[in-house]
Amino acid sequence: MSKRRRFKQTLSLEERLAEEARRLREEAESLPHGPVRDEAIRRARQAEIGAHVSEWLRSPGLRPPE
Repeated sequence: MSKRRRFKQTLSLEERLAEEARRLREEAESLPHGPVRDEAIRRARQAEIGAHVSEWLRSPGLRPPE
């Protein structure tokens, strides 16, 4: 049985998602208008939304549904 390769993340999930969104937006700026650019912008938006949702889930004011 092979062992899983594990490593500790140095940045939080929110930071990694924000960095990915920034990278994708920069990439989209250099692309011509079209479906490839639209896809890069869509993926950047998804990363930003994921970071916001993760922050919201980790917030101390979050309460479980009643």
